[in-house]
Amino acid sequence: MASTADDLLPEALRLPTEERARLAHKLLLSLDDGEARTGADAEWAAEIERRAQEVVSGEVKTYDAREAIEEVRAQLRARRRG
Repeated sequence: MASTADDLLPEALRLPTEERARLAHKLLLSLDDGEARTGADAEWAAEIERRAQEVVSGEVKTYDAREAIEEVRAQLRARRRG
């Protein structure tokens, strides 16, 4: 029985951040139809590839969105008090 994206998504979301990044990267690469990219498209594709590789390699640290938002809120509260 073939799985649909809706069937796979809950399982994919349970993966650790790095694994989700690797999966997303591979899925994005699979969308490339092989046609030559030109201009801005080529530059964006190269930038996306570079950033994805940084995440997959562990060169950059990723943050959970909720944690990042709470960190910013904490910094704003501290500034208001200070």
